[in-house]
Amino acid sequence: MSSQDIPEENLPAEQGRTHGVPKPADEKHPFADPGLPPHEHRIQDIDERAAKRSERTVALLFTLSMLATIGFIASFVAIPHDEAIYVWPLGHINAMNLALGLTLGVALFAIGAGAVHWARTLMSDEEVADERHPIEASPETRAKVHADFKQGAKESVIGRRKLIRNTMFGALTLVPLSGVVLLRDLGPLPGTKLRHTLWSKGKLLVNMNTNEPMRPSDIAVGSLTFAKPEGLEEHDHGFQNEIAKAALMIIRLEPEAIKDKQELEWSHEGVVAYSKICTHVGCPISLYEQQTHHALCPCHQSTFDLADGARVIFGPAGHPLPQLRIGVNDEGYLEALSDFEEPVGPAFWERG
Repeated sequence: MSSQDIPEENLPAEQGRTHGVPKPADEKHPFADPGLPPHEHRIQDIDERAAKRSERTVALLFTLSMLATIGFIASFVAIPHDEAIYVWPLGHINAMNLALGLTLGVALFAIGAGAVHWARTLMSDEEVADERHPIEASPETRAKVHADFKQGAKESVIGRRKLIRNTMFGALTLVPLSGVVLLRDLGPLPGTKLRHTLWSKGKLLVNMNTNEPMRPSDIAVGSLTFAKPEGLEEHDHGFQNEIAKAALMIIRLEPEAIKDKQELEWSHEGVVAYSKICTHVGCPISLYEQQTHHALCPCHQSTFDLADGARVIFGPAGHPLPQLRIGVNDEGYLEALSDFEEPVGPAFWERG
């Protein structure tokens, strides 16, 4: 519908604005100025029912944004961080990441779409030609800015369209909560849980390869074996977190080759148990030199002397590997006599 089809009395007032007037070319301006085309009024400008429909559409988009933000918060709180779901054709993906991405995307898109629809259907769309002026803010410029601001506020109909205003404020108020809720991942503090492992008095040492309890006779002198606590299985929910603290290196040395007194006291017939987790950045140690009794971390080449309290003899590691005190039970199986006496892994400030 064009302005030519609308009775003059139904057209909105031009509010004192005029369109650019064509100017012919002259010696000073060799190119003619065609001016602006006649302004075509939108259906919302002449039909209040159409304007109301647009208002409800904008309010619906803002309300959708609010609901999506609430969904974001609910997803973050309710969905387990390690839960996976199958989504064709993406395959198995993390359920929380999918829910957070969808809800936050809808929340932001709905606010943007609502603002665009509001501007295109209800705010003034009239083009205005304005002459260039000096950059300095003269009193006249400041007065014009204030006048334009008041005019813009009036044309936005935010005072008259209360439904849009209230839903927009609601959407803009709730969206920042998405970022606030993410701060939940900064806590709770780990407390003392990183100071302790699954090892305790009476826990059997289980071979990581055979999944069987170990006897001293199973370990040859000069060999390196890896062990885990009894009862910890790979299919357990928290297996990775627990094995990252409880993984052991089991080495058998000749008792007379052990230089450190405490290491000898905490061993059994030359069988020594040390944490497998490097004290530099937590890499698993897996390289062992039989002749020198040195264990080498493959990440940054920190080297530990397993015959001398696992002290650091090379590399960036800051302290020796923690030793686990072990013995044998009545059935002849190797068992822990306590948990580690100190936290395992890298720098203390990371352990809680």
